[in-house]
Amino acid sequence: MRAIHLFLLLMLSATTQAQNVLSLDQAVNTALKNNFDILVARNDADIARINNTRGNSGMLPTVNLNGSGEYSLNNINQKSSSGTITKYSSQSSTTLGANAQLSWTLYDGGKMFVTKNKLNEIQALGELQFQTKVLETMYNVIAAYYDIVRQKQQLVSINEAIRYNKERVIIAETGFNAGTLVKTDLLQAKIDLNVEKEKAISQQYIISEAIKALNNLLGQDPSVSFEVSNSIPLNYTPNKEELLDKLNSSNSNILSFKKQIDIARLALKENQKGYSPTFKLNGGYYLSNTSNSEGSSLRNRVFGPQIGGTLSIPLFNGGETKRKISVARKELESAEYDLENIKLQVNTELLNTLTDFESQQQLLQIEKDNNQLAKENIEISIERLRLGQTTSLEVHQAQESYVQSSTRLINFEYNLKIAETRLKQLMSTL
Repeated sequence: MRAIHLFLLLMLSATTQAQNVLSLDQAVNTALKNNFDILVARNDADIARINNTRGNSGMLPTVNLNGSGEYSLNNINQKSSSGTITKYSSQSSTTLGANAQLSWTLYDGGKMFVTKNKLNEIQALGELQFQTKVLETMYNVIAAYYDIVRQKQQLVSINEAIRYNKERVIIAETGFNAGTLVKTDLLQAKIDLNVEKEKAISQQYIISEAIKALNNLLGQDPSVSFEVSNSIPLNYTPNKEELLDKLNSSNSNILSFKKQIDIARLALKENQKGYSPTFKLNGGYYLSNTSNSEGSSLRNRVFGPQIGGTLSIPLFNGGETKRKISVARKELESAEYDLENIKLQVNTELLNTLTDFESQQQLLQIEKDNNQLAKENIEISIERLRLGQTTSLEVHQAQESYVQSSTRLINFEYNLKIAETRLKQLMSTL
């Protein structure tokens, strides 16, 4: 039966020679390059990497070059203690200044080093979240790819049913013309044939929709047409004990929540440094030049280096540091709860998926045997109809049984592949 499926699928593919066969690896690689969710996740990870600098953590000094200029026109009337009176009418004054200033925090209780470590962890979290998005996209691509394979195999089964119905129509026409079958048998055979043709048309639409869904994941135009492989490979055997043992150290979601705990701890430590004094080194080179149009001082020029320091000891800031520490402790506590919750969810999902995998394996094996029986039954029924030893109703029932078995077989194969893919996604091994 599977050989016939393969033959018919190859014949169907021959009608679309202009189309390229898209392998699963090619589909995944295309998605990794073009999928918009992945591109956004990559940008988010890059932002975390770009932000991870010594300057952003406060370790490096800031240097500014400043310039200023001022022009004023003044009327001056001065009287000194000796009684001397000085008057200037419309005295102009020009002041130009420039300076290079340096400010460098040399000590803040070690907060800058804590901040740098936090930035390291945020960057690592960004890479883990990017990995999670990649795994999610790969899972979706694999599911969409093999859904197309499944739908095409379903079309093969429908075409096979059409072939059986055509045989029924020929037998019914021959029997009716010979007077051995009533016309109702011929009419029912034609009705069943038309129903299967309608199913084939509907199945073609389903296939086109599945191709569009995959194109969307690949980040390409939905009108792009392609062929896919003609089978679903099933060669995976999970080791339950090994999966359970490695889950907590492999699952990208669990690792991400662990990293969030590390970040929350560093954020708490960072806020605790708010009680520490800070010392800043200030320095620079200053130049100022003032020119007056008249008066006792016509020009005043000042220039030279300056250096100094600022020590700041926090005494009271309205309880802001205490508030920030309290919030950081709660955020750390929530991060720990989130980790335990995701562990429970992922472990439960792993056990459920393992159970589903085993169930689909058993169902697939049973249905393979059942499909062979249904195949033999329909062929015997067709032959009995040709010999006039059975009714059209019996053949119709045998045919329906075979088509339903083929559908179940295809779905069990697909479900088994999805369970396999989900297990690999949980273990970050896709």
